Amino acid sequence: MTKLGTGLAKGEDLIQVVEQAFQEAKSNLGERRVDLVLVYCAAKYDYQKVVDTVRRLTGGAPLIGCSTGGEFTEKKVEKGSIAVGLVYSDDMKFFTCLEEGLKEDDVGVMRRLAEKKPEVSPEYPFLGGILYIDGLAGKGEEVPVNLFNMLGTEVIFGGGAAADDLKFEKTFVFCDDEVASNAASLCYILSKKPLFTSVRHGHIPLSTPLKVTKAKGSVVYEVDGRNAWEVWKEYTREDAKKIGIDVDKLSTPTEIGSFLIRYELGIPVGNEYKVRVPLSKNEDGSLNFACTIPEGADIFIMKSPKEDQVFSARKAMEIAKERAGGARIAGALIFDCVCRAIILEEDFASAVEEFKRILGEGVPILGWETYGEICFRTGEFSGFHNTTSVVMLLPE
Repeated sequence: MTKLGTGLAKGEDLIQVVEQAFQEAKSNLGERRVDLVLVYCAAKYDYQKVVDTVRRLTGGAPLIGCSTGGEFTEKKVEKGSIAVGLVYSDDMKFFTCLEEGLKEDDVGVMRRLAEKKPEVSPEYPFLGGILYIDGLAGKGEEVPVNLFNMLGTEVIFGGGAAADDLKFEKTFVFCDDEVASNAASLCYILSKKPLFTSVRHGHIPLSTPLKVTKAKGSVVYEVDGRNAWEVWKEYTREDAKKIGIDVDKLSTPTEIGSFLIRYELGIPVGNEYKVRVPLSKNEDGSLNFACTIPEGADIFIMKSPKEDQVFSARKAMEIAKERAGGARIAGALIFDCVCRAIILEEDFASAVEEFKRILGEGVPILGWETYGEICFRTGEFSGFHNTTSVVMLLPE
């Protein structure tokens, strides 16, 4: 049996907020032991103090989590809060680890994480995981693919790129007592039962076909031979006006970042689009992305109507439920792009209601808003996504 208890709180007194979130989660879990702790934390709090407090309250139970751009449970949708999930399971074993140096050597970081992989057995035949990475390291595309190639076995992973409430300054991941930037944290899950995941986005092309003509790593300098920022403004100007945004008056990092997150880059892949988020602008007009953008790539500038965002959230949960068949669900872990909350505004709560409606009454939900989502099933091309809802269902 597996059980998930969730809690969420906000306020100015950090200790009080953590204790309140923990007590709510513990009351939902009951008297069962805590086998894994999940912590999602807004940027205004001292992350180390939050982690230290949770570790004290849980008796040092394995912990994983990160800084976020928003937090939600089946009961609340908040910004500037702390969300806690407590997991009990006699069908799963959890193994937490963290490695630093992601920007300088992402391959080495993934290799060290892969070396810590627990071995499946006849009793625990399924391997899954929850992966968090520094959301500003620019390594989103490479990290999951490298890790999964190194694991060399059937895996199902969910996770996300840590956020910092649209400050775009520094993001952090947590593992047990550690809080680190420029790092990746991972919780391996050995399970007697399969985990179930799905991912969907709600974007459509806004621009004509374009080409990346100058790029290096996760920085795009030119599109169609012109300054990337100028091209972005040109193709989004009229659509942005409809929602009260004057692209020529954007000035602060938060204003620019919030605008860019509405108008992401789409790379055509068959009849679909691989959506990639521009997080910020440099002084020379180049754009910083959450992952590598190859020079020469054919792209579109994308937009997303509100109704498409709600539909994609609903579809992600429906697909995960279909994959679960008739299995009873202990809870849902949801990794949701911060841009969806920006696009949906006050309607973001309706997307969470869609999750609840499809899951059924009383099923716990623990979610957070990311700078990129991770959803990998063996056989898929890429595990990194933007502007999506990633759903991971824990079997009861």
